Amino acid sequence: MEKKVTALVPRSLELRDIEDVLAIQAASPEIAHWSLWDYDRVARGEMAGWVTESENGDITGFIVVRRIANDLEILNFAVRPTARRQGFGAALLGETLRWGSAFSAEQAFLEVRASNLAALRFYEQHKFQVTGRRPSYYTAPIEDALVLSAQIT
Repeated sequence: MEKKVTALVPRSLELRDIEDVLAIQAASPEIAHWSLWDYDRVARGEMAGWVTESENGDITGFIVVRRIANDLEILNFAVRPTARRQGFGAALLGETLRWGSAFSAEQAFLEVRASNLAALRFYEQHKFQVTGRRPSYYTAPIEDALVLSAQIT
């Protein structure tokens, strides 16, 4: 029987998490695929990043964001396929929005594959709206990106 986590508290992404983050990325073809070096930069503080863990300490998800003036941009975000729909993504997004509120961010934005209906539903549930389209933004396969944004209150 699968364990449920009762307290979803993200923590900062650390160097020790990179192998697990890369495994989640490999299981999530719909997200941006970054190198070990990219995640190393996050762990060293060049960008903000958080992870969630299961009760047994396994990394279940991650999010990477950056501050751009008075906004925040979600750069990469995934939850392990076997841990989806258990609150890990909502916890990571919530932590990101709290971080943005701390520096008075006005809005959060991101790009998502136009075909990624699960992600679009998730973001819609969290008050994100489609505000633009970037034709042929993604490769392998070539696909449009939808730009989503949400006001941070």
